[in-house]
Amino acid sequence: MRIGIVNDTRAACEALKRIVQGIAKHEVAWTAADGAEAVTLAKRDRPDLILMDLLMPNVDGVEATRQIMGSAPCAILIVTATVSGNISMVYDAMGFGALDAVDTPVLGPTGDGAGAGSLVNKIGTIAKLVGGTRLPARTERPAGGSGLPRLVVVGASTGGPAAVAELLTPLPHDWNVAVVLIQHVDVAFSKGLAQWLRDRTGRLVQVAEQGQRPLAGDVLIAGTNDHLVLSAAQTLEYREEPKDVFFRPSVDVFFESVLENWPRTGVAALLTGMGKDGAKGLKALKTGGWYTIAQNESSSVVWSMPKAAIEMDAACEVLPIGMIGQAIAARMAV
Repeated sequence: MRIGIVNDTRAACEALKRIVQGIAKHEVAWTAADGAEAVTLAKRDRPDLILMDLLMPNVDGVEATRQIMGSAPCAILIVTATVSGNISMVYDAMGFGALDAVDTPVLGPTGDGAGAGSLVNKIGTIAKLVGGTRLPARTERPAGGSGLPRLVVVGASTGGPAAVAELLTPLPHDWNVAVVLIQHVDVAFSKGLAQWLRDRTGRLVQVAEQGQRPLAGDVLIAGTNDHLVLSAAQTLEYREEPKDVFFRPSVDVFFESVLENWPRTGVAALLTGMGKDGAKGLKALKTGGWYTIAQNESSSVVWSMPKAAIEMDAACEVLPIGMIGQAIAARMAV
């Protein structure tokens, strides 16, 4: 991949250059000293991946991510001095389309240093995800289980945090419905994402626990790098299998387990994201009597996942993100 580096600290910029240059088949496309320069360079010479700092003068990493994803979209990895110390900005950037975040490594004179391995691993994961392609510009089952709530299940990836927040905000607080979310996010950020969503929506968003049964009013998100599935006992479980599924947690794996094991139909939504994860699962739920919604192109940061579902005729309805929450609430009131 050709990789752009954005950092206002010269030492950090040099460290990142050395790491990229040390990875086979990757090269440094350009470096930028702040977000404004990065936006200009990305428009002129769009790389495959940008390593984006957060705290910079003029234009910070959040605003630079927003502008780049609107004008010259490409994969963006947040690389900042302390992810945990800037967690709110990290999720803001993810809401605009950043894929992941990692602490900036500090290299010694030999080229080794704390965090280099984590950065290299995340670059490798994104290389597999991007796959050398450019991002594009912007019948009822038997009722049963009467003591169980109905479910709303949601899958999202690139740009998902902001989309999920917008979906959750208009949903009723007092209803016989549980919401379970699968967001492609590293395990290190799941608790922070739950808190960020709580702050944004005023809802009690929690990380799903092993063996937990969804109850009315719950809003639960997948919390590990294993797949979240719904078991035959109607409990949420984390499982390593299937190992060959690249996205972890996988929307497809979760949706298919819901169809198999939850006795009541509900609503499923597939939101903004890169790749095709969730399309097959959404199709399966639609065939099984669920009402399915895909986010439309104009409101998606990356339209790959919803587009794949629409092309498979997996969506009963295609809506902008601003209308999906209301549509879910209306459907569940029937």
